[in-house]
Amino acid sequence: MGLIVKQIMNLIRMLHSENGTNEIAWGLTLGAFLGFSPFFSIQTFLIIFIIIIFRVQFGAAFISAFFFKIVAFIIDPAADVLGRWALENGSLRPLWTTLYNIPIAPYTRFNNSIVMGSFIVALILTPFLFFFFKFLIRKYRDHVVQAFERTPLWKAFKASKVYALYIKYDDLYGSH
Repeated sequence: MGLIVKQIMNLIRMLHSENGTNEIAWGLTLGAFLGFSPFFSIQTFLIIFIIIIFRVQFGAAFISAFFFKIVAFIIDPAADVLGRWALENGSLRPLWTTLYNIPIAPYTRFNNSIVMGSFIVALILTPFLFFFFKFLIRKYRDHVVQAFERTPLWKAFKASKVYALYIKYDDLYGSH
């Protein structure tokens, strides 16, 4: 439970920071890809590796993966149909045969119609999700954050000693 709360707090902190729009958008997008992938698979480890190497916002990916795992479960029947079409397509049969004979490829479970269909859906959605999330982050920062910071409640909280202690704590132990 502590990990989830920490990731949510990191995401909120990053949403309120001046930078990180691409990191958050990529985190949410790659999290969607994680949500559509089987939990213990090469795809999952590859995406986590990408998240770590490219310093993508892990909290965003973690939260997005949770949400898109539910979405993936809901669209499983459609993913099954799409995956079955891709796997049974005669013109792609040599590709699947070659992949199956590569030592590590069968561990991707690409020969499962739901896994294949979910992978295709995630692949198609990736560019659209990235730009959609980037748009939402900008709108959130432009409208929600600025409107909240103009409220008397926020101004009173910002003037309080509790906020000063929080800032001091964040400077000492925060996200560095």
